[in-house]
Amino acid sequence: MGAGLLVALCAPPTLCVWANPQDSVHSGADSDIPKAFTSPTTNQDYVKREVMIPMRDGVKLYTVIVVPKGAKNAPILLTRTPYNASKRTARNDSPHMLAILPQGDEVFVEGGYIRVFQDVRGKYKSEGDYVMTRPVQGPLNRTATDHVTDAYDTIDWLVKNTPETNGRVGMIGSSYEGFTVVMALLDPHPALKVAAPESPMVDGWMGDDWFHYGAFRQVNLDYFSEQTTKRDEGEPVARDAYDDYETFRRAGSVDSYVRLHGLDQLAWTEKIIEHPAYDAFWQGQALDKLVAQHPPKVPTMWIQGLWDQEDMWGAIHCYLALKASGQADHNYLVMGPWRHSQVNYDAYNLGPLKWEGDTALQFRRDVLKPFFDQYLKTDAPKADTPPVFIYNTGGNHWDRLKNWPLACEAGCAAPLRPLYLEPDFGLGFDKPAGSGTAADSYVSDPAKPVPYLPRPVRFADSDRWKQWLVTDQRSVADRTDVLAYSTPVLTAPVRISGAPIADLFAATSGTDSDWVVKLIDVFPDEVPSQPELGGYELAVSMDIFRGRYRESFERPSAIPANEPQRYHFVLPTTNHVFLPGHRIMVQIQSSWFPLYDRNPQTYVPNIFFAKPSDYLKATQTVFRSASQASAVWLPVAN
Repeated sequence: MGAGLLVALCAPPTLCVWANPQDSVHSGADSDIPKAFTSPTTNQDYVKREVMIPMRDGVKLYTVIVVPKGAKNAPILLTRTPYNASKRTARNDSPHMLAILPQGDEVFVEGGYIRVFQDVRGKYKSEGDYVMTRPVQGPLNRTATDHVTDAYDTIDWLVKNTPETNGRVGMIGSSYEGFTVVMALLDPHPALKVAAPESPMVDGWMGDDWFHYGAFRQVNLDYFSEQTTKRDEGEPVARDAYDDYETFRRAGSVDSYVRLHGLDQLAWTEKIIEHPAYDAFWQGQALDKLVAQHPPKVPTMWIQGLWDQEDMWGAIHCYLALKASGQADHNYLVMGPWRHSQVNYDAYNLGPLKWEGDTALQFRRDVLKPFFDQYLKTDAPKADTPPVFIYNTGGNHWDRLKNWPLACEAGCAAPLRPLYLEPDFGLGFDKPAGSGTAADSYVSDPAKPVPYLPRPVRFADSDRWKQWLVTDQRSVADRTDVLAYSTPVLTAPVRISGAPIADLFAATSGTDSDWVVKLIDVFPDEVPSQPELGGYELAVSMDIFRGRYRESFERPSAIPANEPQRYHFVLPTTNHVFLPGHRIMVQIQSSWFPLYDRNPQTYVPNIFFAKPSDYLKATQTVFRSASQASAVWLPVAN
């Protein structure tokens, strides 16, 4: 519009007024954006409060409290999170409490609960310094605070400053959030009446996030960057190749990868590299040991997935530790047919495996909520909570049990039963006879490690990551560096209910080695109702063990070259039936890449610093003679 141009402003039918637009009060001199805008809340069925709760050292923690409108005498459900409390209360932009909270909370919203999320110390809007899975006060934490005190102070403030509450609090959370629940149980506030740690991070070295029996899980390097480069959410590590298999192989050692991407600037990464063995740093953080030393009286439901790709160790080991210390009467175990944290989402299936309905909703509605109601509501009936609620993944149904496990090395209704390696790559329950050195061998080459998923491998592909534990193991069964043994076709069901144990007698031509053992259910060649499962090799239980720790987790030692050694380690818990028409398979290999760092197969004091010249081929020999009878000991339940 040119200068001085007049605009006709007309009112029908004929009246027109000529005006200069520069004379208008809305000519652009004022912003169309108000200084403040407040959304109306009259149509909301909840009240949301954002508060800063003071801790005993003066640090304030950002907390979001969502109260059902008109609530009275309501219980509180608390989650302490490093994953953004604001976001955890904003699933949808809605005036309805059911819509803004996570899917897993729906049963509690319908039950009239007050929902609270809090940013842990040092993350997002909370004050203070962040320390990854901050240890309890003591040698590893010289401050006056930890997640124990922060949970205590938070609950104390909530019951005194939330007028709608009945003064009873329950805690729930998965993964890191499950870790904060377990920490709160070490010295629980009197108002904490019930708890449910879901897949909690408990022992990062033995079998949760960071390591498995000493083998480092490289996928976590992205997590370190996302979690510790910023107070809020950081970025994953930039890649120079689409295939992470190639990215990590090209980089070499973990330390080389870390320095290449600047992750040595992160304190947590350096702590990991400084503590490759199960030393005092890791032992002092093992929460299964700590809860056994300080057993809480709070009724607790320990929850995890049978195919949890991240935290498979924590819940079951805390439960077993408390059971061993005489605390079974108020500790309960739940294991569903789930991936990590799937308990809080839909769970009709996992990959190609289809279940009898939404198993996660069934649990939340029929077991979890009644359990919480019993302890948090003054008028709730006593819940019919089974001591053990575990899915039978072969029979495809829930089992309600009085005890767990059904079979184990000692103290169970049934002992373990060895499934031995046999000639011609067979498996059988009869121990090998005769003498000699019957064995099978393969060459493990660090330059060509066995992939944990068919290539290309991308950690950023969340769908593949979530279900990788149920990926068809035929993808590696025919590699020359993988041994695969199987039974004949079963004519009767074989039910296992407990933790299998890998028991290998093996030698390596190198001076260090990793051993991966997989227990697999091989489906019939034809499955007419689901053809894609024909011949499927479903991993039921599998794990990795770093050979240098065969004698001591704390003090590693070189493996004598070409001398048989025994490797005895527990595999993840399972509750499965191998059905007639199926076969049982055991696979053995020496790498699982790039999920786990490569063993150079040359002993070096710290594998993280292995040089290119340390990575050497090695001949791996697995024995199956009478005196060196390699087997997987199965928890066969009658």
